[in-house]
Amino acid sequence: MRKKQFAGQGRTLTGNRAYADGKLTHEAFISLAILTVITFLGNFTQLQLASALPTIVKEFHINLTTGQWLTSVFQLVMGVMVPLTGFLTKRFSTRQIVITSMTVFTLGSLLSWQSTSFAIVLLGRILEAIGTGTMWPVLQITVFSIYPLSKRGMAMGTVGLAMSVAPAIGPTLGGWQTDANGWRSIFLTLSICGALALIVSAIWLRNFGERDSGIKADFFSVGLSVVGFGGLMYGFTNIENYPITSLMTWPFMLVGLLGIVWFVLRQLHRTSPLLDLRVLKVKNFTVGTIIASMSFFAFSSVTVILPMYIQTDRGYTATMSGLVMLPGAIGTAIAQFFGGRLLDRWGARPVALTGCTILCLGTVALSMIGSGTWIGLVSICQFIRQIGMGFTLMPLTTWSLNNLAPRDVSAGSAVTNTARQIAGAVGAPILVIIMESITGIRHRSLGGSPTTQIDANIFGVQWALRISAVICLGMVLLVYFGVRGQGAGSGRQMTRMLLRYVHVIHAPAARPASGPAAGSEDGGISDPDRPLNAEVTGPSVTEEGGSGTADGQEREG
Repeated sequence: MRKKQFAGQGRTLTGNRAYADGKLTHEAFISLAILTVITFLGNFTQLQLASALPTIVKEFHINLTTGQWLTSVFQLVMGVMVPLTGFLTKRFSTRQIVITSMTVFTLGSLLSWQSTSFAIVLLGRILEAIGTGTMWPVLQITVFSIYPLSKRGMAMGTVGLAMSVAPAIGPTLGGWQTDANGWRSIFLTLSICGALALIVSAIWLRNFGERDSGIKADFFSVGLSVVGFGGLMYGFTNIENYPITSLMTWPFMLVGLLGIVWFVLRQLHRTSPLLDLRVLKVKNFTVGTIIASMSFFAFSSVTVILPMYIQTDRGYTATMSGLVMLPGAIGTAIAQFFGGRLLDRWGARPVALTGCTILCLGTVALSMIGSGTWIGLVSICQFIRQIGMGFTLMPLTTWSLNNLAPRDVSAGSAVTNTARQIAGAVGAPILVIIMESITGIRHRSLGGSPTTQIDANIFGVQWALRISAVICLGMVLLVYFGVRGQGAGSGRQMTRMLLRYVHVIHAPAARPASGPAAGSEDGGISDPDRPLNAEVTGPSVTEEGGSGTADGQEREG
């Protein structure tokens, strides 16, 4: 009996073993739940230490700039790890990747828990980032390998909750643990969680997808990836603490750019690249990746600028700052959950267009804040923005990956996540530099006295948010003109479906059984729960870029 159990652990779940009769099998459900929880743990870990930084800085007698590396290095290492996921997911099985990742993560947490110096804490954080850096791409690839095309939006919206809820509760719980039991209790908790995840993965996790054990690692490309992406993100991260002319910024940015250019050229000329950039030849995938990167660029900057406004310019505490941002994270989770389901029913275009419009309007409203704005209104505007973010990011990511062949999904996931990491890393420093430049100009124009500093700061925040709003407007235009073709849907389809749904609800009486039902365009019975594109008898493309049948989409995918 035990031999059969161990033999089953290494079995690969494909086809009916993973998804049958319109739902996940028991083994696939358990495995997907494990991957989702581990991804949640990784995102939770990334920001949990933010509230504990002042305590750590005081204990090790270091300055805040040095202490911030405990959070910055996490993003830096994850940005280096993501480009490697395309190779890792093809070369190694799901169990091998997850068990190794959780082992490294647990060791890093234990190291930080028992650390006696800041350098050891930092080393532990690096190991934690290495352990969790591949988990979101692995979860994405798993979802795409087991769900049919017509159900991927729902699935991605559900597992995407791990990406949106964790950053919201991480700093809050981290602050509570620090106040109650000290900052080391955070790493003790993470060690226990990592150990439990390791045990559960070893027992119940199954493999998904196919792997090619014959693929050889291109270690030179790995080195270029580390130098390129690591150098670029390191340089941009330092902009927040050093001027752009400092030797701590521009040399690393220059080396990083050269490394990325060399890395890209090498990938394009290899038959088995480490990061297959040829997926960018698929227009719809490229459009979706560009829009997602723009959203990360605009969004990451506001997550830095808004707390500065709340704490520095308005005088509120860090706890209040977190409470102001908390409803927005909940809004993102709700929007992602329902956005995935709407994607399956209406297509990407109407959902993403609605999301980008909400994001743009919320950012415009947020750019009107002043020195006397009610702090609750700031939270409401941020909530609106993040509702738009939820309706934009996950549907577009799912749609863009749906346009790739199944064998290219792992490469596409690595490419789109790499682009998003880079955009997020450079977005905040760039807009912070612009904000500080505008603040300086405004301060001098007001006379340069200390009493006008806050007014100048708020003026700079307003213009940084207006620039972010312009980026969001560009996203609206890109979605309107660029999101077309298979699975894109259209506003006309959405409107017709809603009208038919309203007609069914308010129908005065049922028609006789014989003959076509009233209001049914194809002579069949109107079904408000059936996607509109399922009415077409074969795969077709509407004049606005709509897709054909759901079944036809599955065959094409």
